Amino acid sequence: MSDSNTTDFTNPSTFILMGIPGLEVTHVWISIPFCSMYTIAILGNFTILFIVKTELSLHGPMNYFLCMLAVTDLVLCTCTIPKTLSIFWFNSREVEFSACLIQMFFIHCFFAMESGIFVAMAFDRYVAICDPLRHSAILTNPVVANIGLAVVLRGCMLVLPCPLLARQLPYCKTNIIPHTCCEHIAVVKLACADIHINIYYGIFMAILVISLDVFFIAVSYIQILRAIFRLRTKDARLKTFGTCGSHLCAILAFYIPGLFSVLTYRIGHNVALHFHVLFMNVCLLVPPMLNPIIFGVNTKQIWDRLLRLSTHKGT
Repeated sequence: MSDSNTTDFTNPSTFILMGIPGLEVTHVWISIPFCSMYTIAILGNFTILFIVKTELSLHGPMNYFLCMLAVTDLVLCTCTIPKTLSIFWFNSREVEFSACLIQMFFIHCFFAMESGIFVAMAFDRYVAICDPLRHSAILTNPVVANIGLAVVLRGCMLVLPCPLLARQLPYCKTNIIPHTCCEHIAVVKLACADIHINIYYGIFMAILVISLDVFFIAVSYIQILRAIFRLRTKDARLKTFGTCGSHLCAILAFYIPGLFSVLTYRIGHNVALHFHVLFMNVCLLVPPMLNPIIFGVNTKQIWDRLLRLSTHKGT
C-alpha cells in the first residue's frame, strides 16, 4: 500500500479513504455519536415503514411519500456510514475504484431523490389544504406511483454523468482521498487532468436540484399560507398550520445543512478540510435520524399506532 501512495500510477484499482483529516486520533470518539445517530435513523425509518404498512388508515398519499422518504433516508445513510465506522473502528480504508464510483452515484442520487420527495410532499399538502374536496381525485395511487418514479428517474439522470465523467479521468497523483466517503469533488481532485467540467457540472447539478425544488416548495407553501390566513377562526388556522409543521421542520433540517455543505465545499476555501468532511457526514446522518422523529411525533395516526404497539408489547 505504501508504494502505491508514493509512486506515480494511472487509474488505481483501489482508493484509500483517510477518514476525517487531522482528527484521526479522535476517530473512535467521533464514531460514538455517528453510530448512535445511525442506529436511531435505521430503527426510526424501519418503524415508519412498518407502521404505515400495517395500519390501513395510513394508506394515503402523504404516508406513501413518507415511506419513499424513509427508504431514501435508509439508503442515503447506509451507503456511507457503515464504511465510515469501519474506518474509525478497524482502520479499513481501502475501497475499490468501481465501488467508489458506485458510492458516489448513490450519495448524490439519493440526495436529489430526497429533495424531490420533499417537493412531492409539499404538493400533497397544497392540494390537501387548498383543494381538499379533490385531494383523493387528484392524488390517486397511480399518480403517487408516477410521481415517485419521476423522482427516481430525475435523480438518476442528473447524477449519472458525475461517476461517468469521473471514470474517464486519469488518476496519477495519489489514491488517497481525504474524506470518509467517495464524494464527487473529493475524488475528481485526485485526477491529473483538467477537472473544470466535473466541477461545473457538480455545481450545476446542486444548484439545479436545490434551487428548483426550494422554489416549488416555496410556491406551494405561499399558497398554503394564503389559504390558512383565509380561515375564519384562530383554532382552525393553528390546526391547519400544525399539519404542515412536521414537513417544514424536515425541510429546514435537510436543506439548510445541505446548502451550507455544498457552498462551503466549493467556495469556502478558507474553511478547514476536517470541518468539510465532518459537516458532510452530519448532513448525511441528521435528516435520516430526524425525519422519522419529526413525522412520527407530529403525525397523530403514526404516533397513536406507535403508542398502541408499545402498550401491547408492555402488557
